[in-house]
Amino acid sequence: MKYKLQPIHCRPWTLNSFSLQLIESHYENNYGGAMRRLNAITEQLATLDHAKTPPYVIAGLKREELTALNSTFLHELYFSSMNGEGRITEAMKQVLARDFGSYDRWVAEFEAMAQALSGGSGWVLLTWLPRDGHLINQFASEHSQAVASGVPILALDMYEHAYHMDFGANAKAYFQAFQRNIDWKAVHERYEDAVNAPRPRRLEQPEFGDYPRMAVEDLRTMMIKGEPVQLVDARPRHSVSRRPEMMVGAQWRDPEHVSDWIGELRKDEPVAVFCVYGFHVACRTAQTLREAGFDAKVVEGGHAAWKAAGAPTKVES
Repeated sequence: MKYKLQPIHCRPWTLNSFSLQLIESHYENNYGGAMRRLNAITEQLATLDHAKTPPYVIAGLKREELTALNSTFLHELYFSSMNGEGRITEAMKQVLARDFGSYDRWVAEFEAMAQALSGGSGWVLLTWLPRDGHLINQFASEHSQAVASGVPILALDMYEHAYHMDFGANAKAYFQAFQRNIDWKAVHERYEDAVNAPRPRRLEQPEFGDYPRMAVEDLRTMMIKGEPVQLVDARPRHSVSRRPEMMVGAQWRDPEHVSDWIGELRKDEPVAVFCVYGFHVACRTAQTLREAGFDAKVVEGGHAAWKAAGAPTKVES
């Protein structure tokens, strides 16, 4: 077998308000069933001649593999989430206050999400986002719709098999029982593991030297606030001819002839320089301006990023 069962993490007989029958059935039938299904799918995939197998067969098996694999991961985290007395640690309370405003606001959101799934299917997860450096609450419907690259540190199973035996349709009572059993010490340990793991390499454009840059969102905020900024559209002439629309407030300047227009800029206001995608044309133009004493920065992603952000453009006549 490629995948192996993990022993149940919590001590079922110590859980407040949960029956042994419910926890044992959940672990043995639902978690165990997912693990057995996962290994059966894996074995079937290993026997396929992928060159001769119809695409729909491969698609179906890989879809089921994803569902079963996530089900095993999330069930293991769920059982690991309950082994305490529900008392939030001060360290974790501060973390939740930082990312949600307060511990109470986190509870209110997490419970509301659980109620939204009652009678349906899915998970509510407290998840660390390595890319952005903060926690969010997220749904994981059908075991598989989770945040890519997110690291779940707390899991609440909202499939009816997790609570119906003890609580019937009373999902609120189930959530309150879950809350009384959260092992916050273990949650904080998983949080620290997630935070201290090396962050994934940022998916960003290759650098063309050490050029000061600004994000399109930051530029747009400056413009909305009415802060002074000079917008230099340094797209090559052929690019402007192909797509004549222009960032509102910008003026096109030929990047091949900077000396012809540099005298029209003011040195007492910052300059935002963009090309089509934010690569070497904007970098080269900004560098020339900086060498002449201007506070020039490259707009990351260029005109394409401005458009992708839904920021306003106009078509020059």
